[in-house]
Amino acid sequence: MRRIGSLGAVFRRQLEQLELGPGRVLVAVSGGADSVALLDLLVESTGEFDLDLTVGHVDHGIHPASAVVADRVRELAQSYGLAMLERRLALGSGATETMARAARYRALEAMRREAAADWIVTAHHADDQAETVLMRLMRGSGPAGLAGMAARRGRIVRPLLPFRRAELARHVLALQHSPWDDPANADPTHLRSWIRHRMLPLLDERLPDVTDRLIQAAERAKVDRAGWDGLLDLLPDLDYRAESDGASVALKGLEGADSNLLLCMIMALGRRSNFSIGLARARRVAGLVRTGRSGNQVPLGSGRTAEVSFDRLRLLHRPAALEATELPLGGQHGAADWGNWRFTWQLAKAPARQARVAGTAWFEPSPLLVRACRVGEKVLPLGGRGRRLVVRCLQDARVPRSRRAEWPALVHEGAVVWIPTVCRSDHLVPRPGMEALRVDAELT
Repeated sequence: MRRIGSLGAVFRRQLEQLELGPGRVLVAVSGGADSVALLDLLVESTGEFDLDLTVGHVDHGIHPASAVVADRVRELAQSYGLAMLERRLALGSGATETMARAARYRALEAMRREAAADWIVTAHHADDQAETVLMRLMRGSGPAGLAGMAARRGRIVRPLLPFRRAELARHVLALQHSPWDDPANADPTHLRSWIRHRMLPLLDERLPDVTDRLIQAAERAKVDRAGWDGLLDLLPDLDYRAESDGASVALKGLEGADSNLLLCMIMALGRRSNFSIGLARARRVAGLVRTGRSGNQVPLGSGRTAEVSFDRLRLLHRPAALEATELPLGGQHGAADWGNWRFTWQLAKAPARQARVAGTAWFEPSPLLVRACRVGEKVLPLGGRGRRLVVRCLQDARVPRSRRAEWPALVHEGAVVWIPTVCRSDHLVPRPGMEALRVDAELT
């Protein structure tokens, strides 16, 4: 028995607003009522929105009955004629909410790639949003954090955010399914469960519409956040640039702002670049902007850094240290990653002329090795006079100081023969037309 009614109509309007479809969708189904309702509503919408659905189930390996739940989800997928992908994580009973969430999203992303899906759709709803806002408020989040979960962020889509838990439960009841009620959802040792079953009921006794108020607060904060983000596009002097390892803006676009405006702009820039910058760190970044001293840095946590260089403020995600990492370019052809760089090589006829600054170079066939540039090293530039310090070449190419330790050098018998996109050396240059090793380097 299927009864959609107005719930389905509102859901389809939500899909239109989120521009979901046409495309492939991985539906995250835990087996609980919310995700069962989500799957059913999406199945009803596949024709209208040209959606190709795959069920994705993550067994965290926390509850002893998790294998039974996986069987139920498998049967549910089969009843709709849908393919299903599964991941078992074996986290154990000691896993925290944060650990489980991070592992779940990693597993969902792996399944999305396996299914070649465009989006991951989750069953977060309005009550989840209210809990999130209250939880973030208790942890001291600012206005941006109080906006709660976004209906769409990257490949994650949450079309149920306008719906309350109770109406989704009624929808599933009408379908005559038996959803799984995870005991962890009622375990007060988990903060979200404690808020849901202990704190919100107490608040509701005094403020019967407290959940609605929290949802409205999230909507207001979302408008505020979107407004600041939109302001960035109205400032031509800002010159925002997305880069392979972060983002940058022109200092002159920030220098005229007063203190409060500057802090808001820095936090908005962080959000746009997927960098979490709270008020304390924003004040330190503002200090960088005010001094404008090239090379100064502020750590932002999790390997992320704010840096002033070449009249720009850069927000950089620094990879793991690569000083000891070496990549031999073996064989007549191949492809491999080194840090944020992608190297490919193959035999090809050498051109009549090579550029000194380029992402492609040809070499006489010889053993070549990729490693990090080193302090004090020198290179003999192609067509130049005398050897130059590698650091000078990097400076001339306007490579920020924070990136130089992770910039690759192509080396032959200890000598630098190429700094990709910066300087080709005068060594191992093949004669025009001879069979040579072509190497391409791209900052991904």
